[in-house]
Formats: sequence, structure tokens, C-alpha cells
Amino acid sequence: MEDVKAYIETGILELYVLGEVTPAERLQVEEMAAKHPAVKAELDEIEQSMELYAEENAIEPSEHLRGRILGSLLTNFGDDNNFPSPTHVQHENVVPMTTPKKESSNFYKYAFAACLALLIGATVALINVYQRLQATDNQLSAMQLQTQRFSNTVSAKDDELSLLRDTSFKLIHLKGTAKSPNSVMTVAFSPTKQKVVIDMEGLKLPANDSTHQYQLWALVGGKPVDLGVFDATSDTSGFKNMKAIANADAFAVTLEPRGGSVSPTLSEMVVLGKY
Repeated sequence: MEDVKAYIETGILELYVLGEVTPAERLQVEEMAAKHPAVKAELDEIEQSMELYAEENAIEPSEHLRGRILGSLLTNFGDDNNFPSPTHVQHENVVPMTTPKKESSNFYKYAFAACLALLIGATVALINVYQRLQATDNQLSAMQLQTQRFSNTVSAKDDELSLLRDTSFKLIHLKGTAKSPNSVMTVAFSPTKQKVVIDMEGLKLPANDSTHQYQLWALVGGKPVDLGVFDATSDTSGFKNMKAIANADAFAVTLEPRGGSVSPTLSEMVVLGKY
């Protein structure tokens, strides 16, 4: 197959169509076309390209130019009666004029058509290759994004398992208040490590709007201590680290203006749980 491809790329098929090959080369082309469908298909495509180019680039002379040519021919025919007699002509030095062969003119025209066809074919091939590369690049980017998300998920799960295996943490289940009786939330608290973590995946609180956030409080000696704010949305997952604290008697969550408040709004308390 490589030999057939190399044979096609030699340009012998274009020369064959143009009639610029030797008898031996012509016989060779015809034998190759009979043996190899690829050669025959390429030969047919070259012939069609040249015929199409010749038809599309044919120029019809204008009526003005047609009239001038016909007038010139009639004038020349009229002047033939004034030409010297054959006897007179044989004593003059006449230099015959040669005109370029039509085949030579056609050669350049068909050669240009062949080059143009090859250029168009190469351009189309490059565009196809570029589009395939773009599609492959998009697929790779999507795969990299999925891999990164998977890696982040695995890392988060590892952190969750590490926390659950850590005996210094205690799970505190916060239950709903009269404000929101169906609300449920779990807080993991380690006094020795002074860490407070919210289980966001098990969070069951009404979704807050864009102007409000939930705020976690620790009750220490009857006084509320701010532990940070968080949002309750449908896509919450994993664990969320809150502000550090060394000890707490209980934990509570209130709905506050976005950014949190200095002190809790007791009327907006949604969950509460003792340590």
C-alpha cells in the first residue's frame, strides 16, 4: 500500500492526464490503474478536477471583441487579392512564423488546475486534522477535570475516615427547635485538638437565601461563642472545619444576616445539642 501511495505522489498521474508521458510510462500507468483501485480512483479524480477547472475558467469573448476579430478576418481575406503572384514570391526571402503549440498552453492550464486541486485537498485534510485535534484536546480537558474531581472526592473521604477513626472526636447530634422541628445536624468536636467540624453531607436545614447564612455557636459557661458561618444548599457534601475552641457545653445554630452576627438571634435558632 505504501508503494501505491508513493507512486501516486510522484505526479505521474497528472502528467498522464495531460498527455505528457512516454508510451512506456503511459502503459505503466494503465497497468497500475488496472491492478490498484486506489490508482484508478486518483486518476479519475484528477481528470474530473481538470475538466471542472477548465469549464469554470472558460472565458466567453465580449460582443465588441468578437466584432473586431471578425472585421479583421474579413479585411485579411480582402487583402489576399493584392498579394504578390507565386512567381514573385519565390524570389523573396520568406521567414515562416511558428505559433506556440496548443498542447503547451493546455499543459500549463491543466498543471495549474491539478496544483489547485491538490492544494484544496490538502487544505481540507488540514482542517479535518485540526478539528480532530481540537475534539481530542476537549476530551482530554474533560477527563482531567473529572480526574481532579475524583481526586478531591477521594481526599475528602480519606479526611472523613481519619476523623471518624480519631477517638478524640465526639459526635454531637443537634436536633431541631420549635423554629425548625425537622432540622438535623451533626458536629464533630475534639477538645484536645480544639477542632470543630460540621458534617455537611448529613446536614438537614432549610436552604438559606443569598442575604442570610447559618451561624454555629458554642455555649461556654452560658455564653455564646462564634464558630463561623456556613450555607445550607442542595449540593453540600463532605466535612467543613469551623473555628477552633477548647471546650464547650453545647452547640447551636441560628440564621443570621450574611457574614454572621456578634451575638445570636435566639428567635432564629434552628438546632441545638448538648456536649
